[in-house]
Amino acid sequence: MNLRDLIKGLSCETITGRKDLEIEGIDSDSRKIGRGYLFVAISGYRDDGCNYIDAALDKGAVAVVTEKSVNLPDHVTVIKVKDSRTALAKLSSNYYKNPSHDMHLIGITGTSGKTTTTYLIKSIMEESGLKCGIIGTMGNIINKEVVKTGNTTPESLIIQKYLYEMLKSGTEYCAMEVSSHSIFLKRIEYCEFEIGLFTNLSRDHLDFHKTMDDYFEVKSRLFYKTNKYNIVNLDDEYGRRLIEKIEDSKVPLLTYGFDAKGDIFATDVKYSLNGVNFLLNTPKGSIPINFNIPGKFSVYNSLAAASCAYAYNIDLDNIKKGLEKVQGVKGRFEIVPTKRDFSVIIDFAHTPNELENLLTLIDEFAQGRKVVVFGAGGNRDKTKRPIMGEVVANHCDLPIVTSDNPRDEDPEKIIDDVIVGVKKVTDNYIKIIDRREAIKYAVENAKPNDIIILAGKGHETYTIIKGKKLPFDEREIVEYTLKELNHER
Repeated sequence: MNLRDLIKGLSCETITGRKDLEIEGIDSDSRKIGRGYLFVAISGYRDDGCNYIDAALDKGAVAVVTEKSVNLPDHVTVIKVKDSRTALAKLSSNYYKNPSHDMHLIGITGTSGKTTTTYLIKSIMEESGLKCGIIGTMGNIINKEVVKTGNTTPESLIIQKYLYEMLKSGTEYCAMEVSSHSIFLKRIEYCEFEIGLFTNLSRDHLDFHKTMDDYFEVKSRLFYKTNKYNIVNLDDEYGRRLIEKIEDSKVPLLTYGFDAKGDIFATDVKYSLNGVNFLLNTPKGSIPINFNIPGKFSVYNSLAAASCAYAYNIDLDNIKKGLEKVQGVKGRFEIVPTKRDFSVIIDFAHTPNELENLLTLIDEFAQGRKVVVFGAGGNRDKTKRPIMGEVVANHCDLPIVTSDNPRDEDPEKIIDDVIVGVKKVTDNYIKIIDRREAIKYAVENAKPNDIIILAGKGHETYTIIKGKKLPFDEREIVEYTLKELNHER
């Protein structure tokens, strides 16, 4: 693409050098630069992209976007901008021909429920004969192929690339998880969202946002970027605050919740270990739903997805078929087969609110002990650690406190922070630093009717220690431990 076309609509302070260059690619990572590329130097939290301009030039970059004044060789075009993150988003959209303009783009934000809701929306769309992609935590699904990424919502360049590839494959719908980080860091700029969907808000990411008010304010920005519908959980405190905040918006509002409070609502709810049954009520009628994932949060996720489908005028039969077709989502209340007299559940719950919801749900059908193997992530909000410990201790019979992606921190120090909360409730807990050994201990010492909950890692098949991502699949650990127990019999 010619540089003149690439920078159309870009707010530039100065441009030095030729504008009639042919640009072969864009990147903000100097290691990925090729000959004829444009390098966008982003000022990061840990590093400054300007430090890598020379490396980008050595690899063949012919143009550079920067927030700072730099002296470069005459043959290099320098584009100075006020905000390089916004510039990257605009350039990326231009380079990939503004794909979201030709798509039905759905943005889903909130603390919990984003991942499952994207999969439910996809299932409903496909039951209706529509192709739907996903951008989110467990990877990006394009024409049924999964591409892994490192973030819930990837960098703007990757978002635009995936949307472009979806369009090329004939996929016109996309359900995107929108994290608060991605909103704050301008990753979703120049994405044209038809629908913004708010699930809920609870304590998380306060290492980044500092306060819940800041966290909420960032999340709310998505709902000023929509043009078809805003969909909000009316039962959530922050959902109600959001409705007040965007009341002057010209975009129509749909709400969902329990007991006729929302436009889309659930009644006649019945829970079990195998799922949840409820009556889905909409302005167009009602239909019974037999959903395969248990819990109140599953009802909320179903209502969110159904609300989105309703906004696209999808009929109730296809909504029902789409919801009931989903057997489960990896790492979300995932029951691991044991063929023994106890159960093992893997769940991504890693905030106080998520843990409380999960353990309260299990109370509905627990017959034996609840044993929870859990920890807290390193380099993240330290203030939630004792709260997590207290919540788990209040809702289980045996907390086993262990590691969970310690990253650059000392895992034992993280565990001790969690135990501060546990000790407010009980002295009956076990501390095992090695998560593999903690899981083995829980399985090897299980009693009849126990429910063992492995909380925090969910879909993840790795652990992060001192900057290294190491293989770690809890399913494999449970399976191996069970085999060892069978050999001992």
